[in-house]
Amino acid sequence: MMKSVLHLLTALRAVSQETGKARVVMEQTDQQFIVIELGGEEYALPISGIYEIIKMQKITEVPNSRFFMEGVTNLRGKIVPIISLRRRFGMEEAAAGRSTRIVVVNHDDEIVGMVVDCVQQVIQLDSIEEPGESAAGIDSRYFSGIGYFGEAFVTLLNIGSILR
Repeated sequence: MMKSVLHLLTALRAVSQETGKARVVMEQTDQQFIVIELGGEEYALPISGIYEIIKMQKITEVPNSRFFMEGVTNLRGKIVPIISLRRRFGMEEAAAGRSTRIVVVNHDDEIVGMVVDCVQQVIQLDSIEEPGESAAGIDSRYFSGIGYFGEAFVTLLNIGSILR
């Protein structure tokens, strides 16, 4: 117990070499994430919020909707709103390819699909750090942290902020 408290205190005092600001790192051993690709960058979503992942399918536009709204699709008789993460993040649009997927999430009992370039893998993180000001030029309010696994890291997306 004392060792874990000391470990936590050490982690809380860790200082980022890039910014000189304190960063909070917390151990993460039981939560899994899916890694998605968007515009050549990798991001992760908590697997606990994923309803399902489907291939790109017909999306019907909805007039006068929010700028990042692609439209709606029919998922086994259920109408599901679909958003474009590229538009949400202010990225250049890209044509859907063979690896384009719709990641359907369940957030606050609302089912919403997010178009991503690719779904790569499921990972379990070693640790999570608070997000910085931005990542890949995207506002940090869309992020919940930076996750580390082995020698690699990935930006963790905040589903709630993205959907607002």
